[in-house]
Amino acid sequence: MTLIFAHRGYKSLYSENTMTAFIEAEKAGAEGLELDVQLTKDGVPVIIHDEKVDRTTGNTGFVKDFTYTEIKKLNADFKKMSPKGSEPIPTLEEVLEWLKDTNLNCNIEFKNGIFPYASMEEKSISLVRKYGLEKRVILSSFNHYSVVQCLRIDPEIETAPLFAELVYKPWVYAKALGAKGIHPKYIYASDDIIRESVSNGVAVRPYTVNREKDMERLYKAGCTALITDNPALALEIKNKKGKRP
Repeated sequence: MTLIFAHRGYKSLYSENTMTAFIEAEKAGAEGLELDVQLTKDGVPVIIHDEKVDRTTGNTGFVKDFTYTEIKKLNADFKKMSPKGSEPIPTLEEVLEWLKDTNLNCNIEFKNGIFPYASMEEKSISLVRKYGLEKRVILSSFNHYSVVQCLRIDPEIETAPLFAELVYKPWVYAKALGAKGIHPKYIYASDDIIRESVSNGVAVRPYTVNREKDMERLYKAGCTALITDNPALALEIKNKKGKRP
């Protein structure tokens, strides 16, 4: 059964990577979350996609140049998509503390392709362990050195390299990294790649899947999960598929 992971939360209706977006994703039927981690100047893992705060907060500057105290003053609901009109940038710990009392899985993406944040993996994995979520978390990154580092720190937590291009036999590459999954851009997740990967014990979770026809194809191909901005639509298409003779 293909699971539904909400990309940065319920991103199509609420401000991305906010607690409201995560909470509403669960209400909409998502079985997992996808979120992004950066580190503040004083080393606190926070949930924000871009290296800069500009697009999502209306302020300017790099995440790495804000202290935890400073970044918590910014409004992650700058575009006023959420009912409250103001949302702090959550910390990874805040999200995991909430997550432990749900049934959700969580894909933590390390945004360390541009800035190689020191100890990002260690700090994040420590928090995953603190809340006993080792079996419900997947650690991913476009930085595949980081993926391997995660495996070295805790081989019990699933890892998955992210791909934004076509990779030859990605299930073989994943196994070379010690990873149990791959997260390809959906256009590079062909039916054959999905079937070969899954049959070789490698989970496939394509991103970011928002069109109905793409969801239908991926459900039919049997991917492990799909990552979407619209978990409600994904659930609707999933339920329709289940009702077909």
